[in-house]
Amino acid sequence: MLTSLALIFLCGLLLGSIFQKIKLPPLLGMIITGIILGPHTLNLIDQSVLSISSDLRQIALIIILTRAGLNLDINSLKKVGRPAILMCFVPACFEIIGMVLLAPPLLGISIFDALIMGTVVAAVSPAVIVPKMLKLIETGYGKDKSIPQMIMAGASVDDVFVIVLFTSFTGLAQGESFSPISLIQVPISIILGIGLGILIGILLGFFFKKVHMRDSIKVIIILSISFLLVTLENSLKGIVPISGLIAIMSIGISLQKIRSDASKRISTKFSKLWVAAELMLFVLVGATVDIKYAFSAGIMAILLIFGVLVFRMIGILICLIKTKLNKKERLFCMIAYCPKATVQAAIGSIPLTMGLSCGNIVLTVAVLSILITAPLGAFFIELLYKKLLKKG
Repeated sequence: MLTSLALIFLCGLLLGSIFQKIKLPPLLGMIITGIILGPHTLNLIDQSVLSISSDLRQIALIIILTRAGLNLDINSLKKVGRPAILMCFVPACFEIIGMVLLAPPLLGISIFDALIMGTVVAAVSPAVIVPKMLKLIETGYGKDKSIPQMIMAGASVDDVFVIVLFTSFTGLAQGESFSPISLIQVPISIILGIGLGILIGILLGFFFKKVHMRDSIKVIIILSISFLLVTLENSLKGIVPISGLIAIMSIGISLQKIRSDASKRISTKFSKLWVAAELMLFVLVGATVDIKYAFSAGIMAILLIFGVLVFRMIGILICLIKTKLNKKERLFCMIAYCPKATVQAAIGSIPLTMGLSCGNIVLTVAVLSILITAPLGAFFIELLYKKLLKKG
């Protein structure tokens, strides 16, 4: 196990830094590290690590969502208004619809399997988008119309929305009957998750105010509560639908509102945790990829990824109807809101772990979507932002 962890961290850092040097997202280098070290290629990762990889990916997902909550600027979201709210779910819904329409004829899978695949692929990546949008805010591009803020806020909530849908549909795939009543559980789980998260965030805010402790201890407390929330969600499955992941993000948002100074310091600590979590997440997802199977999916899977991106872009255009954005700014939003990575890495292999028949093809399409959209999205954002956005 120790040798495997050393290889994961050292090789992941090395390939990640090489990709960063050539202006590509480092996470691509990490995924390729996993593919090379994994059981389907050199087989250098010990089984003891692979056996707990799903739990390690879950921890990484919790860290991502806590960071998103601590950094999500609600005031910017209010300033942008309707388009920012629509960006949280409309493009993802369009992409899922595109997957349901295109995947069965292209890949020969069922409509329900396509629905699960759609919820895996539909989320955009804060890991790719947020650093790029922060750069635009610092340099002033698109700032007068709050374009970077809108994309950042939408990306954070979009992820949670898609993850909740994914959790609901995989639950149904494990034997629960598919009915309209089952779908009603999605908004109920979101509302209960938000309520519980806000309540815990308020209590933590007052607790941190009254009891002096190091920020590192606060991080441990928040992480422990987050783990318990995910456990609670699993324990109450079939009794009360509640989204532990939404609750985790809501804790961060409410802490930010109550204790803004402390939340900034805690966010910095979580950013440091993310350095290690990111390596584990992307290397281990790469390790689950069967290269032979990925090649067998081939051209059809690539066509599918580009096809559903078209649906996503139509959804983005609908969100921007009756806004003050010109054609160039709308085109930038369509390009900037497409990169995939983080969520696909975190949940892409879950259907395979659960033993679902669609598991292998879902994982393959998830990884291909990362390998295609993350570098292309990052490249075109960098190439076009000065041409498409005004410096305000």
